[in-house]
Order: sequence, then C-alpha cells, then structure tokens
Amino acid sequence: MRVVKEFNQEDIRISIFSWNNKYILKFELGPMEQTFKIPETDVLDEADLESFWTGDFFEKVKLRFKEMGQSFRAEVENL
Repeated sequence: MRVVKEFNQEDIRISIFSWNNKYILKFELGPMEQTFKIPETDVLDEADLESFWTGDFFEKVKLRFKEMGQSFRAEVENL
C-alpha cells in the first residue's frame, strides 16, 4: 500500500492510499471513519482526487460525520 497524501482539514484527518489498483480515501474524525474506494482507472491524474476534499462531496462527508456522532452519542447514553 502506497501513501499518496495525508493531511488534516477542518479537524478531519484525510488519508489517500493507492492499493490493489484502487485509491482508498479515508476520512477520520474522533472515533469515526468513512472510507471510499475508487478504481485507479477512473482517475486520470492524482491531482483530480482533490475534488473529494473540496466542495459538495466534502460537505456531505462532514454532514455524515455529524449524523454518525449523534447516533454514537445516543447509543453510548443508552448503555
């Protein structure tokens, strides 16, 4: 597995890997994680991956983390 890029954006850790002819995009926030796999053949240039941490896609990732956090906290409270 090759690390393409790792960085933080708005408290979210973003890691991009190249493995098994796929790009793996991993978004992490606290105890939560979202992972997406994209076939390398769908990406012309690694710079094109930037669209996944900008704009509408990244806004949806943040919204999903908010929903995940609410569900997680509610479940922990019920323990």
